[in-house]
Amino acid sequence: MYLIIWEYRVKADRVNDFERVYNPGGAWAELFKKSRGYLGTELLRDEENLQRCVTIDRWDTKEDYESFLSQWEKEYKALDAQCEGLTESESCLGKWVSAR
Repeated sequence: MYLIIWEYRVKADRVNDFERVYNPGGAWAELFKKSRGYLGTELLRDEENLQRCVTIDRWDTKEDYESFLSQWEKEYKALDAQCEGLTESESCLGKWVSAR
């Protein structure tokens, strides 16, 4: 399994909007579902700081993820631009491969 983990600092007045877009049934997951190998998304919120969130996107393989990026690049960039106003910052914490 291939995982991409992101950390976000969500704007205080946009937490609900952020959760609607980034939750397992949100806009990002709907876009990812268009591609083969997508296994799901998890949204985690820090219990002490509601503005700090982490997402974990799961793919079958790195190649599936890269194929998605290649095929849906335009839509990915458009959704990313729409989401810019939701966060103060975002950073990719890494891309991980599960031990088998």
